[in-house]
Amino acid sequence: MRIRTLTLAAASGAALLAAGVLPAHATGAGRPAAVQEGTVSAADLLAKVTSCQQISNGKYRTDEETSATVPVCGKNGAVFWKADMDIDCDGQRTAKCSESTDPWYQDDTAFHQSDGKPLRADTLPYVVVPSSSGIWNYASAGVKGGGVVAVIYNNKVEYAVVGDTGPDQIIGEASYATAQALGIDPDPETGGIDSGVTYIVFKNNQVSPIESHSAAVTLGDKLAKQFLQNN
Repeated sequence: MRIRTLTLAAASGAALLAAGVLPAHATGAGRPAAVQEGTVSAADLLAKVTSCQQISNGKYRTDEETSATVPVCGKNGAVFWKADMDIDCDGQRTAKCSESTDPWYQDDTAFHQSDGKPLRADTLPYVVVPSSSGIWNYASAGVKGGGVVAVIYNNKVEYAVVGDTGPDQIIGEASYATAQALGIDPDPETGGIDSGVTYIVFKNNQVSPIESHSAAVTLGDKLAKQFLQNN
């Protein structure tokens, strides 16, 4: 995970002017556009996270130079936060994700595929969680590598997995494929969006295998229905 600066964040805002013409689908795997994944609507999920019962000991910054304003909130069966989306291109080296496309590129992810290889950011929707710290320990909260995350933006729901960890004081990052599926500019250097993204992380579950997006959608839809019933 990279640490973005305010300068880059401003650049991403300019890039968003062209984002509307970008295809809202992940490339490489041939996955169709994800206007709505599963049967649970973005509106129904968002209606359950209008207020925050803060479970983190403090708040997170969304970028290196911003102030700490984002808490992690608790619900029955899930945790959530509302933040920006920076683009993570870490993991397997591809035409879209490498040192030549991403100044912060790292060739590994915290969690690996079933064959032991790092995850592939340009085809697998995944979310980055902050490394454990005094602010919040994701593992103690029931969040696991490979756990399902409902990522909501612009009335769309994309099911991703917890795939990587990042700086322990910054929150709000997801893979190239997650951004592209939601219609957000996925460029790892200038893309992303400054606000408006909700991340609902369902507790105590794991997609198997972690690299199967279809498995994440199936399990995510089930967990989303349970989330609506229990909150």
